[in-house]
Amino acid sequence: MTPSKNAPLVAALQDTTLASVQGRSPWADACTRFLRNKAAVVSLVLLAFIALACIVGPWVLPNAFDSSDWNAMSVPPTWEGFHWFGTDESGRDLLVRCLIGGRISLMVGLLATLTSASIGIAWGATAGFLGGKVDALMMRVVDMMYAVPYLLIAILMVTLLGRAFYLVVITITVFSWMDMARVVRGQTLSLRSREFVEAARAIGVPTHRIIFQHIVPNLLGIVVIYTTVTVPAVILTESVLSFLGLGIQEPMTSWGVLIHDGTTVMEISPWILLFPAGLLSATLYCFNYIGDGLRDALDPKDR
Repeated sequence: MTPSKNAPLVAALQDTTLASVQGRSPWADACTRFLRNKAAVVSLVLLAFIALACIVGPWVLPNAFDSSDWNAMSVPPTWEGFHWFGTDESGRDLLVRCLIGGRISLMVGLLATLTSASIGIAWGATAGFLGGKVDALMMRVVDMMYAVPYLLIAILMVTLLGRAFYLVVITITVFSWMDMARVVRGQTLSLRSREFVEAARAIGVPTHRIIFQHIVPNLLGIVVIYTTVTVPAVILTESVLSFLGLGIQEPMTSWGVLIHDGTTVMEISPWILLFPAGLLSATLYCFNYIGDGLRDALDPKDR
């Protein structure tokens, strides 16, 4: 049989395809899978736009978040005076206050999530790797923390220590690391008997190095996914605390504070409630869709 004239071309294409497939790292493959998720990509772009607007917007816009325009009190959205979101009952520009509030809410969400994730990863990985009585004792501490009502502790901390920004972050962190600890512990139990861990033990690698150099890096996928779920939960918790008067206080603001203010005048000035509530809802939806996209991209069962 005479070989086809296109055989060399086909062979070259096969070699190129094989080389490209073999050269792709797991993270590159996950990135490709994530980019195929249109909802996640759109959510990522929208979230980046909201975050950028919250960071840059208050510096660009002419109105200050705490200054009042006595000639424009409770004015609906208008182009005059750059009051594109309207003003509140004190004549303060709602657009700038929404952006400042978003900056505070996002900062609380990210700082509290990163802090709680660090505590949860260290706690869960240590408990899962050591096992036995140490694991039982450490997880009983987690169970006891679950039994404490966080609103009661938040009220006590605010009453005794005040309503500073860092106290809000600490209060939320204290009650948001347990979920991460339980997730990491469960994954660590399945990793501690793997060959690379046994090899590290055999050559005498210290326990703390095995945990933080071998166990934790292999938990990065599940940690990233769970972090995207924790951030909106933390932002919502901060909004609830601020709504109840236990979080950020005047003259500073957050989305929770703005929503609380909007509920008092929603019948006569509905825009004061709709804009911060809409930004909060959009941000929460974006984080949830991004988390779904990361879960699909990093889940080994879907590869």
